[in-house]
Amino acid sequence: MKYYLAVDIGASSGRHMLASVQGGKIVLEEVYRFKNYLDERNGHLCWNLDRLFGEIKNGLKKCAEIGKIPSSMGIDTWGVDYVLLDKNDKILGDTIAYRDSRTNGIPEKIYKNIISKDDLYKRTGIQEQTFNTIFQLTAVKEQNPELLEAAESWLMLPCYFNFLLTGVKMNEYTNASTTGLLSAAEKDWDRELIDMLGLPQKLFGTLHMPAERVGGFTKEIAAEVGFDCEIILPGTHDTASAVLSVPMENGEGIYISSGTWSLMGVESTEPICTAESSALGLSNEGGIQYRFRYLKNIMGLWIIQSIKKELNDEYSFNDLERMAREASDFDSVVDVNDIRFLAPKSMIEAIKGYCADYDMKVPETIGQIMQCAYVSLAKCYAESAAAIEKIQGRGYDCIRIVGGGCQDGYLNELTARETGKTVYAGPIEATAIGNISAQLLYDGIVSDIEAVRALIRDSFPIKTVKA
Repeated sequence: MKYYLAVDIGASSGRHMLASVQGGKIVLEEVYRFKNYLDERNGHLCWNLDRLFGEIKNGLKKCAEIGKIPSSMGIDTWGVDYVLLDKNDKILGDTIAYRDSRTNGIPEKIYKNIISKDDLYKRTGIQEQTFNTIFQLTAVKEQNPELLEAAESWLMLPCYFNFLLTGVKMNEYTNASTTGLLSAAEKDWDRELIDMLGLPQKLFGTLHMPAERVGGFTKEIAAEVGFDCEIILPGTHDTASAVLSVPMENGEGIYISSGTWSLMGVESTEPICTAESSALGLSNEGGIQYRFRYLKNIMGLWIIQSIKKELNDEYSFNDLERMAREASDFDSVVDVNDIRFLAPKSMIEAIKGYCADYDMKVPETIGQIMQCAYVSLAKCYAESAAAIEKIQGRGYDCIRIVGGGCQDGYLNELTARETGKTVYAGPIEATAIGNISAQLLYDGIVSDIEAVRALIRDSFPIKTVKA
């Protein structure tokens, strides 16, 4: 049996998913799962990359232990975060996470002193988020310039893990597209913009595409985990992999990749970098084979996950969903993309504070808090769908939700109700499936994206929720 391994690392957890193709279907098996979380270090929220790399190797050792050795593997993570490496390939400074506040005020400084917000969007097509890499690197240049001066190379996080496994440095296009440093038209680094920002050009090398080979394990890694394996680039940005797994035909339809973040959009063959698109907060991120992910970044299930954690995990997600249903008459709605929800000390207090600030009824019970979160997400989905349809000049009759969030029956129902569209939910392990699909493309098991999606439709169940 030939196996393919997806290492899918999200902001709150990671998993190693083995896949094989049997009887014309993809068969998935989870072999290892681990937690991910932020550490506070030197006053900043940081990723512990040593811990994460140790978990990557633990999952590989598990494959050897059960006797299912992958012929290839791919790693995907969230976007925007990176490492700067010195001449000895050691990380410079702390790996500060996107939820950290160091970029507060940076976008405004760039717009005032370097390039206007409108002109930046025309070049990159990327929705402004305070944590975009362009703002992170500018914060480094302003606050710790010695780090940029000492940097000899630069890697996005999944490609840094690839480097640790293989010794090969390759940055991949879909993740690089989240930085705000690419020309949407040229699908490559915007060298003029990089100069305008005063960033070192030497850091920004050749970009590589999904379904390209990185290399095999180093001798040291192969000895440690018990086998050798080829590393293949998936869409290393987890949303790029998730969108590849959306079981639509001919690239048609609205999707939501639902997890810690909700990424809602459509596929487009060309970027849309108009002022109207910018005003609606839509983004042109890179996809497989240069298919743009024209989408809206929405705060997503982070809000619900944070509430659950704040309640000391006393309640399951099913419990919280039930309490929300019981409080269905509570009608206060928050803007889920308000910056106060990005990394609050208390998500519950942030929701209450928003309602108080906008003269709405303040939720008091857990059920009311959950109902507010659920309805607010669904209404944001409806507004985002309307914005996408306005720009596209057409309507869509359904929304396809993939990822772990597609299991939330109540949110699916509310989404169908608020959008007036049929919701199709599944597959659940969308990112891992898209990751594996890039490996299948490399291996010649499938010929193109449409063949990938046909295989996925045949392999995984899809639930239907009528409007």
